[in-house]
Order: sequence, then structure tokens, then C-alpha cells
Amino acid sequence: SVSSYFLVAYHHEHAINCRAALLYLLMAQASSVLILFSFSILIKFSNDEMSFIALHTAELSPLWANLAFFLAFLGFGMKTGIVPLHVWLPQAHPVAPSHISALMSGVMLKIAVYGFIRFTFSLLGNIYYWQWGIVVLVVGVISALLGVLYALMQHNLKRLLAYHSVENIGIIFIGLGLSLIFMKAGSPLLASLGLVGALYHCLNHAIFKSLLFLGAGAVLQQSREHDLERMGGLIKRMPYTAWFFLIGCISIAALPPFNGFVSEWLIFQTAFQSIILKNEIIRILISVASALLALTAALAAACFVKVYGVIFLGQERTYNMSQARDPLFGMCFSMGFLAILCLFLGIFPTTIISLLNTISFQLIGTQLPNTYNVFWLIPITAKISSYNAIFVLIGILIIGLFSYLLMCICFRQTKFNIIKPWDCGFGGINSSMQYSATAFAMPLRRIFKFTWSINEKIEKIGSNINYLLQINDWIWQYIYMPIEYLSLIVAKKFSKLQSGNVRIYLAYELVTLILLLWVVTLCW
Repeated sequence: SVSSYFLVAYHHEHAINCRAALLYLLMAQASSVLILFSFSILIKFSNDEMSFIALHTAELSPLWANLAFFLAFLGFGMKTGIVPLHVWLPQAHPVAPSHISALMSGVMLKIAVYGFIRFTFSLLGNIYYWQWGIVVLVVGVISALLGVLYALMQHNLKRLLAYHSVENIGIIFIGLGLSLIFMKAGSPLLASLGLVGALYHCLNHAIFKSLLFLGAGAVLQQSREHDLERMGGLIKRMPYTAWFFLIGCISIAALPPFNGFVSEWLIFQTAFQSIILKNEIIRILISVASALLALTAALAAACFVKVYGVIFLGQERTYNMSQARDPLFGMCFSMGFLAILCLFLGIFPTTIISLLNTISFQLIGTQLPNTYNVFWLIPITAKISSYNAIFVLIGILIIGLFSYLLMCICFRQTKFNIIKPWDCGFGGINSSMQYSATAFAMPLRRIFKFTWSINEKIEKIGSNINYLLQINDWIWQYIYMPIEYLSLIVAKKFSKLQSGNVRIYLAYELVTLILLLWVVTLCW
């Protein structure tokens, strides 16, 4: 956490960068305190032994087990960026260098997910409660849905990608929540399926999100623009970057045959098996969660249609766009390598899932039995769940080739008169006539307007009309800003203790030492 703080604050000459880095450091340290408290509970009930074997065999009462779990969930959840503990992500990513953002999103967030899995499935592996899985599932659904809704309204490219990290972390926690629920229900096979789906999505997110951040870095470096409203037409100027970025968009939108589809499909397959549960309320909850996860996937696809269309298609909106070029070979090679991995993990998922099965066997005691076929992914049975990525890829290629040939035949047999579109007498078509990011997201903003704090104004100054749109995060505005305000008040009060007199500082140390000796004497 400390080393990544300096990475976030790399461009420390700007005050906003230092503020974002400080927020990240404060939340990282707060999460570390919560994690230490959760481990201290296990250590207390394991006769003060700190080995994993001793912690695993610790006998906790329901009260202390729940307390340890929720402290770990909050601590690791703050490091991963689940809602409502996500506010550091959209602040830190835009100010950090793009390759650091790729490292943070692809690796650092997954370390926190690993810690949560290790704590819950391994150290608390002999204790399971319904409320654990339900809480993780509900928080995961909320994080996924709010993450993609917040991303839809962003115009800063890297802040948009940061909110999509919140979304994908939510999807991972949906898989973990389902795994905990089925583990308590006595269905270790389905619990294993949920865990493997979550682990596979961890890997997939690390790859396609790193690809998108590196692509964003190339775009920002070449165009010197961060605002989507000032971008456009880069597919002509940066063709290699455009193709690699397109693969990243398809992957994160969970479309076949790329890797994002496989992991989300596994999580859906887990949710569909909720029919075996005897508790009606939990079955309804999982059904609602599945519907919201499907909505999240659809909104993510819409968001990246907006992103790719606004950045790479159409005409250049500014002079910097016309001067952009593909980056150096090393940067293109990095993006190309990650794009190939997205395709490979989507076509041959069983290769990786067979490795993830060993983790499931270690943590849950069972593994998926039918995933070792190279071409067919059959997590449960061939009759109700099977997926062949090779057939899907061949089908997509055949349809694409057939459509291309059909278009060529139609163009050859039909004589077209190329006529410019009617411009209503205003002159030639220009960039101001094409869709902007704000206009693209406007229908969704109207539908989900309760999700954000929206300030929309139209000002008329003489003959000029100014349109102002400001969209704020409810959680930041009504939870974290009051905390920040109170913290500043308390800090000003405590600042009076800093008199600058060395004798007073020595007196503070003496009083502290006496108090500590008194506490130790009482404990002894």
C-alpha cells in the first residue's frame, strides 16, 4: 500500500494528484487495520498461534466468527473497491500513469481478492453461515450494477475504466457469494463452480483491463486529451491501437469468443442451479441477482460501444486528434500480446480451468469433473450446460464471411449513385454534428436518474447558449464529504497541541510512557 501510494503520486506537482494519492493511502491503511483485527480474533482463539493450520482449526463462537468474517470482508473489500468503499478507485486511476493503473487494476485488486478467499474459504473453512454468502452476493450485485452505471456517465477515459473495475470486482464477488451459499447448502460441486468462475474472472479481468489501460495510455499520450468529448476519428490515425482496444472492449463486454464471456457464463451457470435450494427467499434472491447481472452485462456493452465509437470512429474533434499516431513498437507489442491472451483464454478455457480446479479441491474438497476436454466446457452436465468456443468462433467467422460476400455481390449487381447527405443548408458535415458521449448516454441517464446527483443547467448569455451537466456520486457526496469535513475540524483542534516547544513535546512523551506502564501493570 505504501509503495503504490508513491506510484499514484508520481505526478506530485499537481495538488489534485497528491489529494487522490492521500485518499488512497488513508483507505489502504484503514483496510489494513480491519484485516489485522480480523486476524487477531483468529489468533486469540488459536491459543496465540499464528500458523495457518492453527488458525484453520480455531473454534470460534458464532458471534466471534461473524465478527472476524465481516472485519475481513470490509478490510479486503476496501482494498478491492466494492461499493460503498470504492471512492479511492475513480480518484487514484485518473492521476496515476497508465501502466501503473494497469498494475493496480490487474494485480493489486486481485491480491485483496486472494486475501479474502484465503481468509474465508481456508482459515474459516470449517465454519459457514448463510448470511456470509448472502451479504457477499448482495454487495457484489450492488457493486457491479452501480459500477457500470457510474462508468456510463464518465467522460474521463481512465475514470470510466476505474468504475468498470468496481463493476468487475462486483462480478467476482457474485461468484464468491454463490459459492458460499452452495457450500452451506451442502452442494460442494456447485460451490466449486462458483469459485472457479470467480477465479477465472479474476484472471480475465487482469488481462483485458490491463489491455484497456495500456490502450488508454497510448491514446492519452498521442492525443494529449483525457475528455471523451474532445476525441474522435483515431481509427484512421492509430489503427493498431484501435484494433487492440476493440478486442479489450469486446472482452470486458462479455461477448464470445473472448475470455470475458466464459467466466461470466460460468457464474451464470452457478446461479441457474439455485433451483436445488430449499429456501425460497434465497432462490428468489439469486434469481434477482442473475437478472441484475444480465442487466450489468448489457450496460457494460452499451458503455463500451460509446467509448469505442466516440474515441475511434467519426471525425476528429480537435487538432490533437489529427496529429495522433500509433505508439512505438514496444507499446503496440504489449497490447497485441494481451489481445492474443484474451482470444486464447476465450477459445481454450478448459486449459486454465483445469488448473483452477486444483485450487477448488484444496479449499472446498471437490472440483469440477467434466472440464478436461480441450474443446467442450461442461461444468455440470452436457445436457443442460455446455459451451464449445471453437464452434462459436467458426460460426462467427462463417457469418462474417457470408455477410461480406453478400455485400460484395449486391454492390456489383446494383449501380449506386453516391450522393452526399442533405446538410440542411448549413454546409459540409463536421464533427459537431456527430454523437457525443453525453448525448449517447442521455437515455440511460434519464432512466437511471435516481442513481446519481445530477446538476443540469442551460444558460442563455446573449445569443450564446451554454449547457452545463455535472454528475456526482451520491456515496461520495453524502458519506465521504461529511467525513472529510469532520476530519478537518478535528485536525484543526488537535493542531493546537503542536506548540513548537520541545519541553511540551517531552512532557507528552512522559505522560504517554506513564500511561503505557500503568496499562501493562494492570494487564500483568
